[in-house]
Amino acid sequence: MSELHQAVSAGRYEQELARSLSMRENILITLSSVTPASSVFIIVPAILLGVGGASVLTLGLAALAAVLVGICYAELSATYPVTGGEYTWAARLLGRPLGFGTFMLTMVNGILIIAVIALGTGDYLSAAWSALDGVWVGAVVIVATTVVAALDIRTNAWVTGVFLATELLALVVLTVLGFLHPERGPGAFLSAQTAGDHGLQTVGVAAIIALLPVALFAFNGYGAAVYYVEETKDANRTIGRVILVSLVVTALVEIVPLAAVVIGAPSMEALLGSDAPMNYFLLERGGSALNTAVSVGIALAIVNAVIAVIIQIARLVYASARDRSWPGPVDDVLGRIHPRFRSPVNATFLVGALSTLTAVVIPLSWLITATGASVALVYLVVGACALRLRRPGAASSRGYRMPLWPLPPVLLVAGMVYVCVEVGRDAPSQLVIGLVTVAVGVAYYFGFIHPRRGDRWTLPDPVEEEIEGGAAS
Repeated sequence: MSELHQAVSAGRYEQELARSLSMRENILITLSSVTPASSVFIIVPAILLGVGGASVLTLGLAALAAVLVGICYAELSATYPVTGGEYTWAARLLGRPLGFGTFMLTMVNGILIIAVIALGTGDYLSAAWSALDGVWVGAVVIVATTVVAALDIRTNAWVTGVFLATELLALVVLTVLGFLHPERGPGAFLSAQTAGDHGLQTVGVAAIIALLPVALFAFNGYGAAVYYVEETKDANRTIGRVILVSLVVTALVEIVPLAAVVIGAPSMEALLGSDAPMNYFLLERGGSALNTAVSVGIALAIVNAVIAVIIQIARLVYASARDRSWPGPVDDVLGRIHPRFRSPVNATFLVGALSTLTAVVIPLSWLITATGASVALVYLVVGACALRLRRPGAASSRGYRMPLWPLPPVLLVAGMVYVCVEVGRDAPSQLVIGLVTVAVGVAYYFGFIHPRRGDRWTLPDPVEEEIEGGAAS
């Protein structure tokens, strides 16, 4: 019997990862997963071009919806503080087959997202040096960031924190330029317009509703805090706050710069007629040198996001090996913790290798399609898990408890069902890819894990944390 098997057969996971992160350091890595500057420059423009000034309203509505997601994440992570995240909740609350289906969805989606993010690096680095463009730049970024991600978690918290400060500086520049040169008032936030053949044309409420899933995706990443829960001090008490603080910060640092651009753009018609509205704004208000400097800052933000997401998905893979999801030798390799770094180095290198291969081999357009519905499906699972949280005899949170339960998860499930229906109507291939990924995971569970269920996927209790000298912060 392997050491890994012994560790998970005793009824409780052992503390193998280094519990060295403070609440603040967890927030730094989590915000790096969100990469708010990348969202503002890459995702938010799609909303801005679709509904004009009402993009601020759209993000505000999405932030309210994100609160439903955030409080569900907060109580689930405080109840089951296990580093595997969503799949560990689904397995315990919705059944093991769907749990492994959720694992497959989050793992595949994570690897694809790493590739998508990294491939965007060249678009911004080429503003400083035109040769820094193409698929090879993305591949090099993944390889380099994988090495960094393999280091100990506290070092990574501060590395990503420095990068995060750089990208926040880029957003501060955007904000200051907008509010220093006001061209219109806050009433513009209610004006839903898009560029037409004969100037700006008004669009209806339906356009705002249709863009809410995109806005929700712009905030995605605050739930990543749970992947570092076994490395966070006093996690039972603080993990819920980490998630909610990360959500609030994310919403503010994305909505405020967008509001500044809407208020300060020299011409709404020119802004909405540009393929890159944020860069148009920077060129008009700050000049080409500032636009280049900010573009480099966005490239660094993308690099930061790649580091953070590799760290996250590596811990997902490590957790799956610890739960004995694979053949014995594979479990032993992927579930091994580096004695010096106290991090899952083998799992990290595997995630880096798969992401590099994905970036090189699969076209970017297909990658974007493949990840289109995954966030909605994961949030749907999270909402369903939260509905099952307080059933009789279930484990209860030793930290955060959401108000008005079960209303938040009911609203979340209803909202995500609506989003999935809309995605299925507008882009059925995105929904099909997500559902097929889940189905493959369920099939694997029944084909490999279920026949060996006596010593696999026993789902022990979370690590029993020992707090020295009182509560950690």
